[in-house]
Amino acid sequence: MSTKVGDLSLIGLSSVQEPLIKQKHTPENYSVLAAIPPFLFPALGTFLFGYEIGATSCATISIKSPTLSGISWYNLSSVDVGIITSGSLYGALIGSIVAFSIADIIGRRKGLITAAFLYLIGAIVTAVAPVFPVLIIGRVVYGIGVGLTMHAAPMYIAETAPSQIRGRMISLKEFSTVFGMVGGYGIGSLWVTVISGWRYMYATVIPIPVIMAIGMCWLPASPRWLLLRTLQGKGDVESFQEEAIKSLRRLRGSVVVDRAAEQVDEILAELSSVGEDKEATICELFQGKCLKALTIAGGLVLFQQLAMTGVAIIVIDKLGRRPLLLGGVSGMELLGAGILFCVFGVICVLSLFFIYFIVPETKGLTLEEIEAKCL
Repeated sequence: MSTKVGDLSLIGLSSVQEPLIKQKHTPENYSVLAAIPPFLFPALGTFLFGYEIGATSCATISIKSPTLSGISWYNLSSVDVGIITSGSLYGALIGSIVAFSIADIIGRRKGLITAAFLYLIGAIVTAVAPVFPVLIIGRVVYGIGVGLTMHAAPMYIAETAPSQIRGRMISLKEFSTVFGMVGGYGIGSLWVTVISGWRYMYATVIPIPVIMAIGMCWLPASPRWLLLRTLQGKGDVESFQEEAIKSLRRLRGSVVVDRAAEQVDEILAELSSVGEDKEATICELFQGKCLKALTIAGGLVLFQQLAMTGVAIIVIDKLGRRPLLLGGVSGMELLGAGILFCVFGVICVLSLFFIYFIVPETKGLTLEEIEAKCL
């Protein structure tokens, strides 16, 4: 009897084993200039997330200084400093919960516009906070923007990027977070020796959410989201399809003017074929076909957090996802030979088997084709 990849009946995984490097997929036509803004403006949101991490590390030094804080309540306890540091994370948790509930209602674009306004309000409130509680309120509001961004940005980028560069765009989105951290530490180091420098650290980025909001207002809604609303009976079919065609033409540039309607029909047909005609509930995530996708996504995140680092921006769209994942964990398993790294070696071996037997290749596929493979 032949071995099948992911033959795990308990979790509904039954995809057939695939070659590591897939055959070529028909590429989409697109304009490079048209593909940049749909990545750039959402990526500003992830940059602001990273910036907050770096700036806060420096701000906690400034805010506790009797001579440089510029406030009378500088004598903060370790708990107070911890609340300042984690305030945005509490907000991000709230934002993530809210995003889960409203993401398909307001869409990715409006979600990012809302996040930009929350970033702006949070940064202003934090920068001008007269007392400790107001500072925390500003941090939480900023964090809610982070939660919305972390949900909407990757979805908008994935749904609007051409399939052959989607992996690179999402990888660059992660890079923008790291770049934001570097920027936060850099700006923070410039202000840390200035009186009330912590206020300037947070105020410095105020123009960025304004640019982000303007950019997202200018960008069109995701064609895929528009068609999802059509299938779910949330509006007039013809008007949504027409809007999706206009959106796709803007996102791909003049090279697809003649094929936009055809591509929209293809996306609509593929969405229908993978069962996107109804909204899923939380319980359905842990049942049937959804459980397979949840296992793949959750397993990759788990193993990445336990043992993996690094971003393969340049080669991800050339080699595919599975070869990079397999090569990465194999290399770490071989290099982690010391006793202190035995645990990580075991984790890498487990992740190697998980990726090889369960994770499908998605290089160059449309989102609908990926769904068909994962569900």
